[in-house]
Amino acid sequence: MNTAMIRPLSALRTTILALLAALALGACTGKPAPVATATASMAAPTVTVTRIVQRPMAQSLIASGLLVPREEATVSAEVGGYLVEKVLVEEGAMVVSGQELARLDPGLLRAKIDQAKASVAQAVALAEQARGEADRVKTFDSKGVMSIEQVAARQYQAATAEAAVAVTRAQLNDLLTQERRLVIRAPVGGLVLERMVRPGDIASPGQPMFRIARDKLIELDAEVPENALASVTLGEKAAVSLPSGDTVEGTVRLISPRIDPLTKLGLVRISLAPHPQLRAGGYARATFSRTGSMVAVVAEKAIQWEASGPRLITIDEGDRVHSVPVKTGSRDAGFVTLEQGPPVGTLVALGTGVGLLDGDRVNPVEPGQLVAVDEADKTQ
Repeated sequence: MNTAMIRPLSALRTTILALLAALALGACTGKPAPVATATASMAAPTVTVTRIVQRPMAQSLIASGLLVPREEATVSAEVGGYLVEKVLVEEGAMVVSGQELARLDPGLLRAKIDQAKASVAQAVALAEQARGEADRVKTFDSKGVMSIEQVAARQYQAATAEAAVAVTRAQLNDLLTQERRLVIRAPVGGLVLERMVRPGDIASPGQPMFRIARDKLIELDAEVPENALASVTLGEKAAVSLPSGDTVEGTVRLISPRIDPLTKLGLVRISLAPHPQLRAGGYARATFSRTGSMVAVVAEKAIQWEASGPRLITIDEGDRVHSVPVKTGSRDAGFVTLEQGPPVGTLVALGTGVGLLDGDRVNPVEPGQLVAVDEADKTQ
């Protein structure tokens, strides 16, 4: 036989004989053999561990909704039946209060105005003539040339003519007012959200032409569940995420006094800081962050996700493992809230725990100890 093969066999035979001798010695003395104990210790797998601790967890409330103007003005014509001659602004334009938005064709109205002016001139002439005749016959009243009835009739004609002047002037003023209203102006300054009129349209009172967001202020109409609405307070800050990925700071301005009977949601109006990506009708999400009370938490890596639900692998004082079902809650900064589970201070395994069965013995090592051992090995 080859000498190289004999040596390993001899070494193996020597090891077996030593183990048998140790077992025999343990049987005689009634004490466990030192060699067996060392072997069992070496066989225990090393497991990185952590503990269940208490810490405050940030509790976030997320509410989504639509972006809406804080105050919206709808602009329409005050006179009807006239063609839209010109539209002067487009959607997205910034306007100031009183700025011209559109003009209506004044051709038909100006013809009426000219006719009314002629009627006024005619009425004035007739009134002057009637007043002159009334003044002239008034001197005959005391002389008996004309009867009292005739004098009174002339005075009545003069008064009627003067009243006709007032009527025609009022008609003219009405037409002039309509002429001024042919120019559609912005009632407030802000952002033009929508233009609903085109040149050639027939204007109609009450028919919207433009929608303007006053002062370009856009807010979030966030829908909050009924059971969480009481936790929202006026002036509370929120981080609002836009579809573009940008985040805008918001402040709670209004809390609705009613709950939708179908959805069981309440509206919270959140005012937003100006941002170029704020568009009315868009979707956004608000996150309210609060620091909660002290709760039992564990590192998220310690949670074992199985078909039956989340579990923890706990390690008892004898370094034996046990799989324990838990109920988890909110997450924050790498920690998970334990709503049900082992008490604070319990040692638990980090990682997947693959291959470990209930009752297996392990060699628990905390992350700090593991680093210290690695450093010691490097120095040797």
